[in-house]
Amino acid sequence: QVQLVESGGGLVQPGGSLRLSCAASRSIFSIAAMGWYRQAPGKQRELVATFISGSSTNYADSVKGRFTISRDNAKNTVYLQMNSLKPEDTAVYSCNALITDLGRTTYWGRGTQVPVSS
Repeated sequence: QVQLVESGGGLVQPGGSLRLSCAASRSIFSIAAMGWYRQAPGKQRELVATFISGSSTNYADSVKGRFTISRDNAKNTVYLQMNSLKPEDTAVYSCNALITDLGRTTYWGRGTQVPVSS
């Protein structure tokens, strides 16, 4: 029901910043929840930041104060601004959307690699 395409990933040095984008193939206005997850090598996929219940946000404790999720409904795009990046932030970052129009279905983008290294 929706396609998600991430962009903006790439090598960044510790302490640097990066902005990820997630472009959706449909309006994101009515999507129940949308945001970002990440999976580091050898680790389980974890929540990074999401929009829930409209404009409410939820952040992982490890990124609070450093990452900011935002959206542009006109562009059908959700962003993740990542500041003060650390090597432990290295992961594949994936966009996620929860659609509840018919039942309850979760969609994922293919992911974008973010290596944080000097």
